[in-house]
Amino acid sequence: MNDMRPVERIVDTDKPKIAARGCQVYYGENHAIKDVDVDIEDKAVTAFIGPSGCGKSTFLRCLNRMNDTIDVCRVEGDIRIDDEDIYDRKVDPVQLRAKVGMVFQKPNPFPKSIYDNVAYGPRIHGLAKDKAELDEIVERSLRRGAIWDEVKDRLTAPGTGLSGGQQQRLCIARAVATEPEVLLMDEPCSALDPIATEQVENLIDELRQNYSVVIVTHSMQQAARVSQKTAFFHLGNLVEYGETGQIFNNPKDPRTESYITGRIG
Repeated sequence: MNDMRPVERIVDTDKPKIAARGCQVYYGENHAIKDVDVDIEDKAVTAFIGPSGCGKSTFLRCLNRMNDTIDVCRVEGDIRIDDEDIYDRKVDPVQLRAKVGMVFQKPNPFPKSIYDNVAYGPRIHGLAKDKAELDEIVERSLRRGAIWDEVKDRLTAPGTGLSGGQQQRLCIARAVATEPEVLLMDEPCSALDPIATEQVENLIDELRQNYSVVIVTHSMQQAARVSQKTAFFHLGNLVEYGETGQIFNNPKDPRTESYITGRIG
C-alpha cells in the first residue's frame, strides 16, 4: 500500500505564510477594508476580532479570493502566500482554494453521503489514482476532522443527517481533504452549542500542527483560547496585531482596549 502521508513542507520560519500589503476592498463605492498590512505565520492560529461589520470576514475572504464571486467587490493591494501573488492573472482561483481551505459560519455539508462530502475535492483535483487511495484520503481527513470514530460505520449515510457539531467537523474534514496549507474559518462555532464548540476548538489546536489557521470569531474568549496571534479590526482598519496575550492584556491602541473592555463593540 502506498504511503499516503503528506510530504513534510520545509518552511523558512522567518518568512510569513501570508503577507498582505496595502490591501483595500471596495463594495461599489463603499471602502470596506482600508490599507491593511499584515504577516500571518505558518503552523499557528491567527484570530481576527472586532465588532460586527468591521471588515474581518471581508479581509478573510481576500485570502482565498472568495470576494471574486461578488460582482461589485474590488480588491486592491498585494497579498502573497509563500511569496506568490495570489491575485496574479496566472493564478487559478479554483486551484488556490484547494491550497487555502475554508470553513464557514454555518455547517454546510453537501447533500451527499459522508464519504462523498470528503471525497469531492480530491476527486475534482485528481488527488487519488484509484478507489483505495481515495478511501485512504477520506479516512485520514475524517480522522483529522476528529469525527472518524463517530462515522466510520455509516459513511454512506447523508452528511446532512449529522448533528450540527458533527456537520462542522465533517466540513473541516472536507476542507483538509485537498491537503491545503492554509485553513480559513469564518466564525466556525457561532451556530454550535458549548460542547460542540469545545470539540471544534480542540480540533483547531491540533490542526495548527499542520496548517496556518486563520479564524474570524465574535468571541474574544475563543480568540484567547485558540490563537497565538490576534488582529483587531475596527471600521475597516487593522488597528492592532500581535501576540494574543499582549493584545488582550496590554493593548497598545486605546481602541483595542475599549473593545476588549466592552466600551465599544
